[in-house]
This record gives sequence, C-alpha cells and structure tokens, in this order.
Amino acid sequence: MTALIFSVLMVHLVALASPGPDFFFVTQTAMSRSRREGLLGAAGIALGVSVWAALSLLGLQVLFEQFAWVQRAVMIAGAAYLLWMGVQLLRSALTVKGVSTAHAVKLGSSCWKTFLLGLFTNLANPKALIYFGSVFSLFVEPGQSADVKWILFLLISLESFLWFAFVTLVFSMPALQRGYSRLSRWIDGTAGLLFAGFSLALGWSGLRGQ
Repeated sequence: MTALIFSVLMVHLVALASPGPDFFFVTQTAMSRSRREGLLGAAGIALGVSVWAALSLLGLQVLFEQFAWVQRAVMIAGAAYLLWMGVQLLRSALTVKGVSTAHAVKLGSSCWKTFLLGLFTNLANPKALIYFGSVFSLFVEPGQSADVKWILFLLISLESFLWFAFVTLVFSMPALQRGYSRLSRWIDGTAGLLFAGFSLALGWSGLRGQ
C-alpha cells in the first residue's frame, strides 16, 4: 500500500507543479494582495481538487464517457469562467495607473470571494475528472478496499493544499510584492492573457469533444 500511495502522490505532485490556471491564480493573488488571501485561494483550489478526486472515486467519469455532451457542456462553461477571469485581469492591467500597495484588490474584494475564486478556478477545468480517472485506473486495482481509496483521497487533498500554500508563501515574500507593485500592469496583463489562452484551449477541446 505504501508503494501505491507514494506513486499516486508523486504523479499528482508533478501535475500540481505544471503551470496552469491554479498556479497563476495563486501567484497573482499572493503578490497582489496578502499571504492570508493567497492561502485562502489555495484552500479553495484544494477543495476543488477534492471534489474532482471524490467524483472520480465514485466513478462519475463514466458519465462523461457515456454522455459526451455533458463533458462538452461542462468544458465550455469552464472556458467561459476562465475567460471572465482573464478579462478581469486585462481590465485591471489597462485601467490601473499606479499601485501604491502590494495589497490592491484585483479579482475580489474579500477573503470569502478569494476562496470562491480559487474553488471555481479549479472546478472550471473538468479535465481534472479525466485525469483522476486515469491515475486511479492506472494505480488502483478494481478490488482495492474503500479504505485505501479514501486514504488516497485525503492525502491528495492535503498535498494539493500544501503545494499551493508553499507557492503562496514564496510569492507573498515582501520583495516579490514590491516587485509586483512596480510591474502590476505587466503581471496582470500577462496573467490575463494566460487565462484567456487556457479558456480558448479548453473551449476548443469542448467543441471538438476531446
């Protein structure tokens, strides 16, 4: 069981470390606001990961396999949300003419909103369900006990939070926040374009049924 857990956690760590919407949301939040809000955003993302992992363990990816239109609809909805995020960041980059503090609000005005933004950023990508389905089918045998599966679920959820908490701690360092205050236009603009790019890629995959 130890080898199984280690293998799954290592694969998931590689997936977490790959740049994507979650990573860019956490880094932008940590630099532009505060460490506390970054951690709340990380908690929201970890909750989203937990939702996808739980749905996969319950076999919901079969629904996507049997009813492709459901997957396409969810992917297009997720793409629309990521596009909205990108537009908000681009508007911020175009309208803010000076940032006197590294704690300027960009995508939300409260800690609760930051948590929800982190949650929805993760839930916007339904490919996570396919990812978890692939990982569990590769490493977890059909006859594996429910206890082992839920131990994996808890450890994956914890690992996700710890990773993004680490990213938050790094990018909320005072030196990086001061750098953000000087380069906020460029950072927000770049993040906005990246979110728009993720949106277009996800939407195109949804329309093509991939």
